Amino acid sequence: MVSLNTPSPVAAALPDAEHLLDGLLVTLVRSGDRAAGQRLVARWHPRLMRTALRLTAEREAAREAVQEAWLAVWAGLPGLHDADRFGVWAYTVLRRKCVDRIRARVRDRQRLSPLKSTPEPAQAGSQPLRASLDRALAALPVEQQLAAVLWFIDELSLGEVAAATGVPVGTVKSRLSRARGALKLSLAEESPQ
Repeated sequence: MVSLNTPSPVAAALPDAEHLLDGLLVTLVRSGDRAAGQRLVARWHPRLMRTALRLTAEREAAREAVQEAWLAVWAGLPGLHDADRFGVWAYTVLRRKCVDRIRARVRDRQRLSPLKSTPEPAQAGSQPLRASLDRALAALPVEQQLAAVLWFIDELSLGEVAAATGVPVGTVKSRLSRARGALKLSLAEESPQ
């Protein structure tokens, strides 16, 4: 049986090329190249937005979190030690901004309505499986949700997920295992028998 997470030899070489391109773009940005900055944004903004949407489950909150993340990225770019690891660092910055947004939203909801303290899952139009998956992801604890999104959807490596979330690889594996189990259970409960 072929694992979906086992890359082909060609695909395995791509992440290195991706990291090198990021490193080059960061170096050019640091030297004042605006076009390189625009290219870096063009490469990473859709990925960051997709991740923020999954984590915050609200378009406006995701947009604001990504905007705040970009401001922090530009401010911190001169201090980035390993330019090739830009993507992992950007996800780390975004994670913090999303967690701040989620915490603020939970505090606001608790303050306004003490009986309703859990966030509502994102609504996903006419795709029932997608809607079920979105609800199942939204029901996960934030740590498991972030690990699952970065691993399954953004296809980061375990090491990259660990770096982006600020925890050891073993913790990432545990979170992914718990998330996978919870997602299977949730989707099984929703599927018609």
